[in-house]
Amino acid sequence: MIHTSWTTKPTIKTVTCVSTDAKKFLVSNVLTVGKTYEVKNETEEFLFVVDNTGKVGGFYKEYFQ
Repeated sequence: MIHTSWTTKPTIKTVTCVSTDAKKFLVSNVLTVGKTYEVKNETEEFLFVVDNTGKVGGFYKEYFQ
């Protein structure tokens, strides 16, 4: 259960949201275009960032720059 300690884990890097146009999911209520987010974990397909709710969420890399 490594994901339970991600909020206290040091930030890997910061990324800026460039799009909230999702095909399947509603992400515009937790991400804001132009806002910078802290990356807590990263996989090949996803970035796990602290979103607007203050919790860590996993999002496709295509939403960020």
